Amino acid sequence: MKYIKFIVLGMFFGIILSKAEIISWYRIHEMFRFESFHMFGVIGSAVVVGIISIQIIKRTKAKNSLGEEFHYTDKKMSIKKYLLGGSIFGLGWAMIGACPGPMFILLGKGVASIVIVILSAILGTFIYGLVKNYRIFK
Repeated sequence: MKYIKFIVLGMFFGIILSKAEIISWYRIHEMFRFESFHMFGVIGSAVVVGIISIQIIKRTKAKNSLGEEFHYTDKKMSIKKYLLGGSIFGLGWAMIGACPGPMFILLGKGVASIVIVILSAILGTFIYGLVKNYRIFK
């Protein structure tokens, strides 16, 4: 029962994404063909909101839902792993015509074929867990 607020918030967020056509195959197809600004505007807006939110959290020393402070550490960037991961992510996104974020929204809307995508995402996550310590990912 203590997680009901998160369930309600998630459902509300799913409705917003659905109404904004963020989960629409057509909108995603337009984006990858550079025919519309719709998705680029949404993604760009999310990046700006994320940057502002992180700055507010850092400056106000906000706490999470458990009352703990957020901890940030500077990480050494490896451009190779981001290019590899981003390429795999983008190819998967283009192949299925759906961002992995709203997979469960599509399932809730009755798109049965998204079950294959969800199972593939789980399998991919499992495989990553098995190989993440190999040199290619460092």
